[in-house]
Amino acid sequence: MLTQTELDTLLALYEAMADAAQANAWDTLATLEREAATLRSAFRARDQSTDPDTMAALAAPEADALRSRIERILVLDGEIRAHTDPFLVSVRKLLSTDTRSRAMRNAYGALVP
Repeated sequence: MLTQTELDTLLALYEAMADAAQANAWDTLATLEREAATLRSAFRARDQSTDPDTMAALAAPEADALRSRIERILVLDGEIRAHTDPFLVSVRKLLSTDTRSRAMRNAYGALVP
């Protein structure tokens, strides 16, 4: 199970990712996302054998603190997606337009400017 310190580290990464997404700092966002993915994978691998009822065994204040951090991460994830999804759509359009243009040039050669 995630500790509060681990969750705080992950939360800090998500806050930095949200800031980077808002600033359209895509390289920074990609770097931070790789760090977060590495942490999530490490936590998941370690916690594969953890009893799912462990959360129920936590004291109420500790469980509430963990829950609020997880909820904040989910909110930040939504904010990140709100900024990245439109950017990704525009990149896809740009790439597909370029692919079509290349296909036209290949098919019709010098006839297409």
